[in-house]
Amino acid sequence: MMAKPSPAQFVQQVRQEGAKVTWPTRKETGISTGMVFLMVVLAAVFFFLVDQVMAFGVRALFGLGG
Repeated sequence: MMAKPSPAQFVQQVRQEGAKVTWPTRKETGISTGMVFLMVVLAAVFFFLVDQVMAFGVRALFGLGG
C-alpha cells in the first residue's frame, strides 16, 4: 500500500502533473467545438428520419392515421 502524501506534497504533485498537460490552442478548441455541433446536428437528423420511418411502418401495420 502506498503512503499517503501530506497536503503540501499532494499540491506539489498536482502542480507537477498539471505542468505536463498539453493544452489545446484556441483554434483547436474552436475546431473541436464545431465538429461536436456538426455531429449533434447529423445525429439529430438521422434519429428524426429513423423515427419517421418507424412511425410510418407502425401506422401502416396497424392501419392508423391517414
